[in-house]
Parts: sequence; C-alpha cells; structure tokens
Amino acid sequence: MSSSAVLAEGLEKSYGEVRALAGVDLQVEEGSLLGVLGPNGAGKTTAVRILATLLMPDAGRAVVAGHDVVREPDAVRASIGLTGQYAAVDENLTGRENLELVGRLLHMGRPDARARADELLAAFDLSDAGRRPARTYSGGMRRRLDLAASLVGRPSVLFLDEPTTGLDPASRIALWDVVEGLRRDGTTILLTTQYLEEADRLADRIAVIDGGRVIAEGTSTELKDRLGEDVVDLRVADAGRTHEALGILEDLAATTPRADASDGRISLPVHHGAGILAEVVRRIDGAGLEVAELSLHRPSLDDVFLALTGRTAEAAVAVAEPARPRRRFGRRRRAEEAVA
Repeated sequence: MSSSAVLAEGLEKSYGEVRALAGVDLQVEEGSLLGVLGPNGAGKTTAVRILATLLMPDAGRAVVAGHDVVREPDAVRASIGLTGQYAAVDENLTGRENLELVGRLLHMGRPDARARADELLAAFDLSDAGRRPARTYSGGMRRRLDLAASLVGRPSVLFLDEPTTGLDPASRIALWDVVEGLRRDGTTILLTTQYLEEADRLADRIAVIDGGRVIAEGTSTELKDRLGEDVVDLRVADAGRTHEALGILEDLAATTPRADASDGRISLPVHHGAGILAEVVRRIDGAGLEVAELSLHRPSLDDVFLALTGRTAEAAVAVAEPARPRRRFGRRRRAEEAVA
C-alpha cells in the first residue's frame, strides 16, 4: 500500500497585506509525481519553500518524508532535493566541480563526492562537458547540471519549482525525459509548472492553485472530464453578434460556456459533441449568423485552466515579470518573490 511522502494541510503564509497561501492542502504518494499548476502569483513557489524548510508557515502543517517541516527541518533537508526557477550553479566552476562541491557540503568524503559527480554527469549526458566551466553551458545543460546537483545526496523526495522556465522546446523535452526517468526509479516528485503540456505528460495527479488555494485536484483525465466530453469552438464572422450567438447556444453547454466578444469566439463544453455539432449549425443558421470557424475537440488542460482560473495559461505567463536572479532588498521585494 502506498503512503504519502509529502503531506500539507491548511498551509497559510502572509507578507503584510499580501496573502500568499490561504489554506493549501497537498498530498504526494511515494514514488509518484504531483504537478502543481497555477498562474503567476498563485502561491506555488511559496508552498515549495515551506515544504523545503526555507520558509516558516503562519498556520497549517506539513510532513515530508515522515518528518514535520517545522519541528524536524534538518531531517527534512536530509531527505529532499530542490531545483528552483533559476539554475543555482557556480559559473566559474566546471560541471564536475559543481557536483563535487555539493557532495562535500553534504559531508561526503572526497573520493565519494568525485564518484557521485562522475555518476551524475554520465546520467545527465554531461560527461564530455564535465571539465568545462559552467558558464560555457547552454541553458538546457545548466538546468540538467542544476537538477543533477539536487540529486547528489540521493533524496527520496524531489521538489522541482518550474524547472523548465526559459528553456527552448528541445531542452524542455530533454529535461522531461530526465524527470520521467527519476519517477520510474521511484523518486517522489512535486513539480510546479505553468506549462500545461508539461503537467499533462509528467504528472500522475495535478493540483490547480489560484489565489493561494487549491481549487481543483485529480488526474489529467479527471480534470478534463469536469468540462464535459467535448468542446465546440466557433467564431462568428460578426464579432458584434457574439453575445447573440451565445444566447442561442448556451443551453447546449454541459458547463458554463465562454465567449470573447472582441473576436467573436465561443467555447462550448458539451456532452456527445458529434450530435450537438449539427444542432449548433442549425441554430446558428436559423439566426442568420455567419460562422467563420467551427471545430470539435476533446477538452485540454488549457480548457481546464481557463475554466478554473478565468485566464489561459498563455495569459498567465504573459503577465509574469522577465526572469531575473533573485535579490532580497527588503520586505516588499521578499513578499513579491515569495508569492510567485
């Protein structure tokens, strides 16, 4: 029988008037991967920092690898690995030296640290680059080195906080392959992400966070099924008649339909889409409306994200500030960073 490697109950955290977490519950079974999905400012990073003992919660309880994060922080740290949003590598050291340094900080003997560094360089396809300074690495190579560093101590639980942010598609897919391998090997993983396809591909279960709360949780299929079996998407040629079109179609929807009057688009979650499609055409034609586009598809995680948060994933990413190294200048900056 599986048991929870990560358990969070009612986590709360505020910074002055900024409420980062408002009672978050999370659970990750041993050997599984939980994807934590949410827009910028939802509280994903704050939750990870609490679970990794980098922040103290204001309220609630969290247990990681059988240890309470407040009462037993040292035991938690000995059991986890953490990869943040920015590659935490020393650019002046070689890849091998970076990994050896982590090993030495974990109180490994020099021979053991060297052996573990070589093992991880081989596992992450970095052996040929291991003697080069990290500043010569591509973005994808730095992220792989950063992930390798988090595994030096052979953690049973791994926290990945938006690990593929800023990577090109090829590097992102390569890192996905690495993460999938870690999961197959039995590592418990909590992954925060804004990439819907990342959560869809990697996660056994997904928790959607918005406004500091978990607003939905389940497998990818379960979340999609909440919207209905199919989605009818259409665009009326005259955007000024969008709401008129919505009015004659909304009773066909299995859940709340969505409309964008700026370009005439309507999204209609439905059951038995093939049969509904003919009715949509009949009603639109009867109202004298011209359809510029019409399609039927299975719900995607993007549809789920939009329905739950009121915005698309692309819009959530677009409002983010440009990525930059973290600097702590004062209370306001700390609050802004923690809520990310």
